[in-house]
Amino acid sequence: MRNTTLTVFVLASIFALSSISWSEEITYRKHIKPVFDSKCIGCHGPQSPELPEFEKDKKKYKEMSKGPRMDSYTYLTSFVGWPDTGAIMRRLDDGKNTKDGKPGNMYQHLGSTEEERQQNLKLFKDWVGNWTLKKWKEITKEELDAIKVKY
Repeated sequence: MRNTTLTVFVLASIFALSSISWSEEITYRKHIKPVFDSKCIGCHGPQSPELPEFEKDKKKYKEMSKGPRMDSYTYLTSFVGWPDTGAIMRRLDDGKNTKDGKPGNMYQHLGSTEEERQQNLKLFKDWVGNWTLKKWKEITKEELDAIKVKY
């Protein structure tokens, strides 16, 4: 009887702890920024150009291993919602959302193993909410409204 009670208690505790993590809302500060700072800041940090400057001379910045600046919530969300709608999703996607199955050019940087990349991709997907590869001219108001990106 004692073993049964202990087993029930342990299983209930495990379920309670896992349901807390399942229901936890993904936020920029707690989840995305640490991944960004670990995996992305070297090329998209404060030394990187803002998007308009990057667009003027992409070749030059790519040769310098610099992408557009994304090192703050404001910068990063501009690549989710507007003005560069869906850019984060297109770049980080693992290819499961594309016709050709080809991953985005930044997917490889999400981790050193496939498991780590998938884990970090899931964080970004949960943070964004509506994981769409559509650009501004293609996205509907309803799809845009479904984007979460909590701070």
